[in-house]
Amino acid sequence: MRISIFSKVAHQRDLPILQQLLTTLHRQGCQPYLYEPYHRDMAAFGVLGVEVGFFSDHLTLKQVKPDFMITLGGDGTILDAVVLIRQMPVPVLGINLGRLGFLAATNPSRIAEAITALKEGSYTISHRKLLQLESSLPIFGDAAFALNDFTVLKRDTSSMISIHTYINGDYLGTYWADGIIVATPTGSTGYSLSCGGPIIFPQADNFVITPVAPHNLNVRPLIVPDSSVISFEIEGRSDSFLCTLDSRFESITPEHQLAVRQGDFTVRMVQLYGENFSKTIREKLSWGRDNRN
Repeated sequence: MRISIFSKVAHQRDLPILQQLLTTLHRQGCQPYLYEPYHRDMAAFGVLGVEVGFFSDHLTLKQVKPDFMITLGGDGTILDAVVLIRQMPVPVLGINLGRLGFLAATNPSRIAEAITALKEGSYTISHRKLLQLESSLPIFGDAAFALNDFTVLKRDTSSMISIHTYINGDYLGTYWADGIIVATPTGSTGYSLSCGGPIIFPQADNFVITPVAPHNLNVRPLIVPDSSVISFEIEGRSDSFLCTLDSRFESITPEHQLAVRQGDFTVRMVQLYGENFSKTIREKLSWGRDNRN
């Protein structure tokens, strides 16, 4: 079994976890392949002790043909991994070295258990939908998709921006705000949540449109079917705005006409037995917990 391992930020404190993962894979007869920049940075902290292969981008990952990808980090690490995987049918298991970890939900203490589960097929797959961005002017190259969210935000000025919004070509309204978010169900626990958006179960067939600091105070987050095409025209005192897809960003101008629709593929997330979305929000958001006792 071939296992690709991806992380972007190397910390010396994570070296024992990486060594444990590599040792466990070796004992289980698995061939590990490390993201080459991460291996280079981690090797500066000490000898890994296990022979590994390498990949550095989408094309070299395709050559590896991994059975699974394991990420070491938080949810942002998984978002970066999606850009490498793209349409490849590679399930992702996130080992949480970050903070909340809605996607990277597996504790490092379960590494040995997790590898055994992958070998024995003792897991389920959660298919996560993406959103696809279309633009009248080219941005984001061949990776114009996002697992979490798309945003347009003001830039270079304190003035709010006007975002004229359409659903399937019909005028919805104009948001006077610092920006706007379109989140997938997976992304509903991210930036959208911090701006007052609802939590949506991953299996739901919806997008959520959430304004960022709207000036028209009666505007609220809106849930729409993910079969919708949501399009935007942006105006403001500045000629430069910020457009993001997950953790990636580009500058845009009023000349950019943007539209968001459902993506052409899904991301396969490994869910170990005993892990589910309800448990995650109870633990990560302390739902139902009375801290007075």
